[in-house]
Amino acid sequence: MSYACTVEPLRAANLLARRKLYDVVHFAADGQAQSSGAASITAACRIGETPDLDLLLVIAGGDPTSFRDASALAWLQRMARRGVQLGGVSGGPVILAMAGLMEGRRMTVHWEHAPVLAELSPDIIVERRLYVIDRDRVTCGGGTAPLDLMHALIAEHHGGVFARLVSDWFLHTDIRTSADPQRAGLVERLGTTSAPVLIAVAAMEDHVADPLTLPQLATVAGVSPRHLNRLFQERFGRSTMDYYREVRLDVAHHLLGTSSLSLTDIALATGFAGSAHFSRAFSARYGMPPSRARR
Repeated sequence: MSYACTVEPLRAANLLARRKLYDVVHFAADGQAQSSGAASITAACRIGETPDLDLLLVIAGGDPTSFRDASALAWLQRMARRGVQLGGVSGGPVILAMAGLMEGRRMTVHWEHAPVLAELSPDIIVERRLYVIDRDRVTCGGGTAPLDLMHALIAEHHGGVFARLVSDWFLHTDIRTSADPQRAGLVERLGTTSAPVLIAVAAMEDHVADPLTLPQLATVAGVSPRHLNRLFQERFGRSTMDYYREVRLDVAHHLLGTSSLSLTDIALATGFAGSAHFSRAFSARYGMPPSRARR
């Protein structure tokens, strides 16, 4: 999905303009790149070649932290030194960060990879947006978000009217801004319209690796700690901090199945003091230790 939503608007732009506005060049290590679905993309160039490019995008699914191709990371670094604008889609921003190419720049990534990215490089500025364009870096959350990113890029290159024609070609009439959220709104997910609860949960999800205290959550939500606890008991049948712990443990459970991080790294990425504390809390919630859950 991330790949198709990235390249198809460029193909449509060429078709609608009746001339080649964009030349899409594919790179792969061995001549082909296999998608996580059934698609196999034939590459015109091999990773390591350095043709003239305006933009180089890394599109990655699965567990991007398992990518260990040092030659590919070095190639990305060389392309950056050549002045090529670099970008990442879905898990691609994680690979750019692993190559040391995102320091000092704002970025986004698919929400499932955000905790891993925070653990890999705490100094990186991660924003929960559909896409972020910061000077010579372009990052996108993936899924259908590249449709919105490409609309913005095509509008910048060829004007808003033409970009709208391309979006209409895909029945993509509700174009989102870069600042739009990646996930469904909290009202839909939590089934409540209580403003203090919504504000508190949003703060929890933004502070998984560095948990806030109950007084801090209450201050953010604009109510007293006691009142916030009462609201959480009424809606979820548990205290504020018990709910917060479950949010962090759910992220940890997801990381166990989708990342190659060690148990200690996952514990730290989800705000636990150490692996022993993490293991006890995880076992209490899921009925098994994290090592068994990973197996």
